Amino acid sequence: MATTLFALDIGTRSVVGLILQEEDGIYHVADLISVEHKERSMIDGQIHNILSVAKVISEIKTELEMRHGPLKRVSVAAAGRALKTAEGSMEINTSDQALMSMEDVNRLELGAVQQAQQKLLLSDSVPMDDYYYCVGYSVLRYKLDGEEIGSLIDQAGQTAGVEVIATFLPRVVVESLLSALKRADLEMEALTLEPIAAINVLIPPSMRRLNVALVDIGAGTSDIAITNENTVTAYGMVPIAGDEITEALSNHYLLDFPVAELTKRELAAEEVTISDILGFEQQVPSSEVISILQPATERLAQSISEEIKRLNNGKSPQAVMVVGGGSLTPRLTDELSRSLDLPLNRIGIRGIDALTGVTYAEEIESSPALVTPIGIAIAARRAPIHYMSVTVNDKTIRLFELKEMAVGDALLAAKIKPGELYGKPGLGMSITVNSQTVFIPGEHGTPSTLLVNGKSASTKDLLSNGDQIQLTRGENGRDANATVRDLVGDIPTKRVMFNGKEKTVAPVILLNGNQVRLDTALQDRDEITVIQKESIKDLAAEWNNSIPAGQEPLQLFVNQKSVQTKFSFKTTYLVGGRSVSESYVVSDGDDIKTEYPKMPTIGQLAQEAGLVLHDKATVEFNGTQVDIQKKRYSIRVNGEAVDESATLSSGDRIDLDTTDFAPIVFSDVFAFVEYELPTSGPSHYQLIRNGETIGFHDQIFSGDKLEIRFSDKLNV
Repeated sequence: MATTLFALDIGTRSVVGLILQEEDGIYHVADLISVEHKERSMIDGQIHNILSVAKVISEIKTELEMRHGPLKRVSVAAAGRALKTAEGSMEINTSDQALMSMEDVNRLELGAVQQAQQKLLLSDSVPMDDYYYCVGYSVLRYKLDGEEIGSLIDQAGQTAGVEVIATFLPRVVVESLLSALKRADLEMEALTLEPIAAINVLIPPSMRRLNVALVDIGAGTSDIAITNENTVTAYGMVPIAGDEITEALSNHYLLDFPVAELTKRELAAEEVTISDILGFEQQVPSSEVISILQPATERLAQSISEEIKRLNNGKSPQAVMVVGGGSLTPRLTDELSRSLDLPLNRIGIRGIDALTGVTYAEEIESSPALVTPIGIAIAARRAPIHYMSVTVNDKTIRLFELKEMAVGDALLAAKIKPGELYGKPGLGMSITVNSQTVFIPGEHGTPSTLLVNGKSASTKDLLSNGDQIQLTRGENGRDANATVRDLVGDIPTKRVMFNGKEKTVAPVILLNGNQVRLDTALQDRDEITVIQKESIKDLAAEWNNSIPAGQEPLQLFVNQKSVQTKFSFKTTYLVGGRSVSESYVVSDGDDIKTEYPKMPTIGQLAQEAGLVLHDKATVEFNGTQVDIQKKRYSIRVNGEAVDESATLSSGDRIDLDTTDFAPIVFSDVFAFVEYELPTSGPSHYQLIRNGETIGFHDQIFSGDKLEIRFSDKLNV
């Protein structure tokens, strides 16, 4: 039994509707109607007036229904305006299944197309707020167990794969088509791209090993497909076509656009009748009109040629096939031949007579303009692109109608990326505490809420046509926040008594070098330094009550000369009356006292400086040893007379005077012995030093033996 297909080619200049019947792979064009737009409701393949286009579609539908019965579903094609292409691939494990069927292959192909769509949506080539629908695809190659193969049908192996090149158009192009169909009470059965439709009927896979360019020249756009190496390698479009020629004719002869269009179609005759907007009518030779249109024809050919070369890696193909109403533009093939540097016999206009496996009703005349409408119907049969419609937050989204479409697919199509299903985590903070880095994370975001038809769902739940998805986005997590206390904790304080005064022992907290409180809020990359002073040495220094053990410089002035010297000292600490070391860590309640060193005396200073303050001599007097010491200097500190036991302070002025003192003499001995002259006996005496007589004021030295001898008479 034959299958009836209804297809529409909604072009810039006209809408073509046809009824195609298919039986055992043979297609028969049973009916065809072409109706021109009443106004310029389409420009460059884009519907600008949906109501006007819908009216033309309804007119065609009504007439065809009168002859063939009700028509509810229709296949359509879109022009390549703002065309995007992407390659996709899909591989499945087939080791556990029977031979692959046509349905298995179709599903594999559509999986590859879906992968290409996801790649496109996630790329930078698509604006964030835009969305592109797939309008057709071509198989680049099939693979069985990793090796390229001509067809997968009835094949068996471990793995089966496919690579495709898919074409995509902006939402506005596709949605305007759908809106026009809906107003005409039609549902879109399948969607394809105009060059894909044409290539499916003109260039079968067996011919695709040749490098051929197929150009479908309509009124508003020229759509291009390139074949090479057994596959379709690229699709493209230029927004210039037959209307470029019509506008040039209109501008030169002041013709209304519809009149110029009719005049253009009559150029095959020897002359044409031209009626301008002022009412003047004239007969003009077609050759003259064609010459006037030559610059526009050259521009059209040049634009098409440049796009062909761009799609074909910068070079001309082996041949060019031209279809569509615009292909009948006079001298166009000549200009394409020149622009592409190809022989004229390599540029061919193809009509429906070139289609194999297609028959026609007797009343249908052959024309290049009919290739694409027929291809649309056949493409819908061979490689259909079906869509299902769902809503995401009340926004209509159309998805490939695969067997299993999940909520996640609809969210991706709505430009909602997986990462957006959760609230963003708050910003963290990196804090340095005593040279150790501590990371404080922000709060986690909350997950989104998903409802499908009012019921809770997950991204993996399957969808049906018409489902309504409501997504309530999760809330973002709060940024990290903390105080100094959160990182260093509550460090306990201690109370001690220090030399009778109560003191508090607490750490010093520095934030970026400045002392702060524990409740100070932190910012990212702050640096905390905790200085914990708990030893007696550190605390005493902080409380200005200690002199560190060691050498202390002492600045003095001796006989008006500056002298700097050092003296050793050590402070002693007592805790509870017990001596402790400087490193002792205080405890709460300790009673600490300090014992400070005494300042140096003049005698200690003189000893350290090697200064002898006394003359000394050890002698033997009357058989007894006597140590004699006699001051060399008179000492005054800050103008006051002192002895050598006087203590000094830094800055003291010391005066040492030797003018009043003499060497040690014999008479000095009596200051260190207890000696009394005898009251009876001889009345004369002699002072003897080492056996010789000396005087009372004669100088003596250490080691001298001194004695006093008495006699009755004086020895001379």
